Amino acid sequence: MNNIQSNTANHNQSTSPPSSEKPKSGMQREIQLFGASKPKRFSTKEAIQFYRGIASMIRAQINTADALKYYAEGLPNKVMAAALMDIRNDINSGISVYEAFKKSKRFDDMTLGLIKAGMDSGRLDSAFNDLSERAKADLHMKKKIRKIIMVPALIFPVLICAFIYTQVKIIPEIKDMVVTGDYEPKGPVRIFFKISDTVIAFWPIAIVVLVSIIATLALSNKIRQGILNLAMSKWRTLRKLIMGLRQVTFLGVIKLLHANGINLAKAITTSATSVKGTPLHDELLMAAEKYEKAGVPLSIAFTKYTSVDDQVVHMLSIGEKSASMGAQLSMLTEMYESDCEQLMEDFTNVLNFIVMLVATSMIALVFLGVFMPIFLMGPEMMEQR
Repeated sequence: MNNIQSNTANHNQSTSPPSSEKPKSGMQREIQLFGASKPKRFSTKEAIQFYRGIASMIRAQINTADALKYYAEGLPNKVMAAALMDIRNDINSGISVYEAFKKSKRFDDMTLGLIKAGMDSGRLDSAFNDLSERAKADLHMKKKIRKIIMVPALIFPVLICAFIYTQVKIIPEIKDMVVTGDYEPKGPVRIFFKISDTVIAFWPIAIVVLVSIIATLALSNKIRQGILNLAMSKWRTLRKLIMGLRQVTFLGVIKLLHANGINLAKAITTSATSVKGTPLHDELLMAAEKYEKAGVPLSIAFTKYTSVDDQVVHMLSIGEKSASMGAQLSMLTEMYESDCEQLMEDFTNVLNFIVMLVATSMIALVFLGVFMPIFLMGPEMMEQR
């Protein structure tokens, strides 16, 4: 432990000889080239590999500056390599590890908080290892959510295009072919022809409206949240899943920060960034403020100012009273991760059934619209004669 602590101290104190004219750093070149005001953060996969690699080198008592250099050398992602070398150069110039990572603007508040906690406790390797585990869990959840969204996102556009094509191109040709003289279609044939006429008249407007709705949802977080809140109020499984995902996210961050020596108020404030863009973000900030500045007990702050589950409040109250906050946070995180897995499976099954039902209905409508007029036209014409 003494070696690791002294190693961490050396990270903050190592310097390099000043030069009269410093060349532009990789990050500066990137900003100048692309005109970016804010550097892009690394992908989750790249971050996981980076955290693991740095953790293993620091554990082997390689100082952080050298670890960054060794990791950056030969890295396929040249932008990432340049950014890491910039951080390494800042550390060598006398800036602390935390300040150097913060200066790069490549890492979020949760990552920076853990790095600072690792420096203060002399356990920087553990901090990076915890970051890799958190990023790995987040990636796992993102893959599951992406898998749920992928199927309807791929199937529905194809089905909509097929439906429009048959109604606009194929059915009018059938209509021109079979409707002759004074014949007037009746029954199902008349209904299918009316559907085709309606689609021909309004499909461009419908497409514009649909694209506008998608664009609005993509650009407006407020509207997305409003629709999501409405759906959550009507669908219990979705509400439990969304709330579970939000809670497991911020609880996992609080657990990591608290385990690495960050005080609870700061840990809650930092964890709020992990659910930014949701109502829970502002609620957590308010609870942290009341807990830290007004002296409100943590359980009361969460009860009055947040919408978290009663179970969370109850276990936090136990942790506060028995000085076992770390154990309670770990238990809550594991419990919600397990619940989210089950809810994700339930939600996926229901969504797959809905997608299959809608897809089957659209395919049936396409085939019926094409073949029903042909099959029914003869008997109808015979009746009219």
